[in-house]
Amino acid sequence: MMSTPPPPISEPDPSALTCPGDRVGLCSGCQRKTHKYGSGGCPLCQWCMAPVQEKWGPGVGYTSTRG
Repeated sequence: MMSTPPPPISEPDPSALTCPGDRVGLCSGCQRKTHKYGSGGCPLCQWCMAPVQEKWGPGVGYTSTRG
């Protein structure tokens, strides 16, 4: 369980600050800027992903459908 509440939506996910700008997109859950595209990207920011991982386990992820 996360002890600190997520910052305002105007604050990007930390992953958006460390990835190339062309890989930044909006979180599918809260619309916060996050590392969405390319290698290491995820459709959800870390705050939206946390409850999903809690429910499904640490191995949850997504499968790329692009060859």
